[in-house]
Amino acid sequence: MFDDMRAYADRREAGRALAERLQKYAGRDDVIVLALPRGGVPVAYEVAEALGAPLDVFLVRKLGTPGHPELAMGAIASGGIRVLNDEVVRYLGIRPEQIDEVARHEQIELGRREKEYTGGRGPTVLERRTVILIDDGLATGSTMRAAVQAVKQQQPTRVIVAVPVGAPETCQDLRAHADDVVCARTPTPFSAVGQWYRDFAQTTDEEVRTLLRNHSRLTRP
Repeated sequence: MFDDMRAYADRREAGRALAERLQKYAGRDDVIVLALPRGGVPVAYEVAEALGAPLDVFLVRKLGTPGHPELAMGAIASGGIRVLNDEVVRYLGIRPEQIDEVARHEQIELGRREKEYTGGRGPTVLERRTVILIDDGLATGSTMRAAVQAVKQQQPTRVIVAVPVGAPETCQDLRAHADDVVCARTPTPFSAVGQWYRDFAQTTDEEVRTLLRNHSRLTRP
């Protein structure tokens, strides 16, 4: 853990700081960096540049429970993947048709973003690769947990979660799901990701497209 608990200037600075913690993955041809849009993309761009690794996005949409959309009952992800939290589904008695209805709604936005960011070229092949999943921070970690589960279904060699800042308990919890977790800063107390950035303006679709286009090693295996 870094002792420096000052706020990052912005996501790009955070990405450069995170890249220092990931140098053991530099120069490896099996490594790919996947960003969770939109805020994770500027962070991941800096990491991918520093490691000399390909960069892509991994799209995940939370499936909120009916009547309580803030509570995740699962997620859908790129490649037609659906992950459910069976404990939540059973406890709340959520019916399959209710899950399907929520999933259809979220699939619309996921499809829009896929078209927006990838031009419809299809998901990147992750089998037998070391995948570094990056976001701009971890609060509850529900979206990242869903991303890890979805990526694992594609049989990568390893899945690493990496963020510039995260709640200590969330970073610890994710160690039970990912092969490695790198949280550059784990401040206490922790209330929100945004408080650890001086500039936390929303990342735009245009910025995502530009960073993906400009990355010097953007490839599709």
